[in-house]
Amino acid sequence: MARTTVNAQTTIADTVRVVGIGVHSGEEVTLSLQPADHDTGIVFVRTEAVKGRDVEIPALWNHVSATDLCTMVGDPKQAPVATIEHLMAALRGLGVDNLIIEIDGSEVPVMDGSSDAFIEAIDQVGLVTQSARRRYVKVLKPVRVELGSGWAELRPYEGQRYEVTIDFPDRVIGRQSIGVDLSPRVFREQIARARTFGFVKDLEKLLPMGLCRGSSLENSVAIKDDRVLNPEGLRWADEFVRHKLLDAIGDLALSGAPLLGLYRSYRGGHRMNHLALKALFADPTAWALVDSATRSTTAPTAELGHASAPTAWAAEVA
Repeated sequence: MARTTVNAQTTIADTVRVVGIGVHSGEEVTLSLQPADHDTGIVFVRTEAVKGRDVEIPALWNHVSATDLCTMVGDPKQAPVATIEHLMAALRGLGVDNLIIEIDGSEVPVMDGSSDAFIEAIDQVGLVTQSARRRYVKVLKPVRVELGSGWAELRPYEGQRYEVTIDFPDRVIGRQSIGVDLSPRVFREQIARARTFGFVKDLEKLLPMGLCRGSSLENSVAIKDDRVLNPEGLRWADEFVRHKLLDAIGDLALSGAPLLGLYRSYRGGHRMNHLALKALFADPTAWALVDSATRSTTAPTAELGHASAPTAWAAEVA
C-alpha cells in the first residue's frame, strides 16, 4: 500500500503589495495580498467601496456576476472585482488555500497579461503551512455543458488534470491543444507566463464602449492581418492555448477548493468554465468534499459530504 500523506492548507508568510493598471479601466490599482487563517479561503476586500465601508467578496463560483470579457465577482452595481482569473490561476497553481486580497479598485491589475507578476510577488514572501488539512472537491461522475460549437466537461480522475483545445479561423492561432497534470512546477514552467491575446479589429470596437483602455503590447499579444504585432513575438509557439489553460485554472479555482478530476474543454472561455462549475455543483451526486486526498495513495479518501459550494507594475513586501 502506498504511503498516505496529509496535505496541509497554506497561506503566504507576509503581506505583499502589487501595483498595476486595469486592462479595461486603464486606471492604477493596488492589491494587498495578506495572510489568512486556515479555512478562510480566498476573499477579495474592496476597500472603502460603499459609503466608505469595505466590501468582502468570497472568490467562489456562486459570487460570479459576469463572464463576458473576463471573470467578475461581486455586485456589478456596487463593488465588483473583475479580471480575477490570472491572479486566481496563480493561487491555484501554487497551492495557496487562504488569502485576503485587499483591492482599491474594481479590477485586478493586468500586469503583463499573465500570472507571472503574481507568482513573483508571492515568491517574495513565500508560503507557510497551516494546522488544518486541505480539502478537495472530488468529481464523482461526468458533467458536461455545451455552448454553440464549444463544450466543457468535468470527469473523475485521480489528480488535477486539464485538457484544453482552441480552434480559431485565424491562421496565426488555428487549432491548438494542451494537457497537463497540474502541480506548482508545471504551472510555473509551462503556464504562468502565457499572456492574454486579442485581435486589433475587436479592440477597435471595444474602446468606444469604454473597455480595454489599459490594453497595450506590454500586457497582451495583439494580432492583426494574420501576424503577431508584439516585437518580441510569442513566448511559446502555442502561447494562445496555454493562456486559455491559465484562464481555465483561474476560473475553476472558484470551486473553493482544488478540484480532483479532469477538466476538458473545446472552444471554451470564461463563460464555459463557469457553466461547468455550476453544472457540477447543481448535481449533489456529481461531487463530494474530501479530506487529505493524494494521487499516490491507495488508502481510502475521507469523505466529508457536501458543503455549500464553496504594464509598469511593482510588488513590495509590507
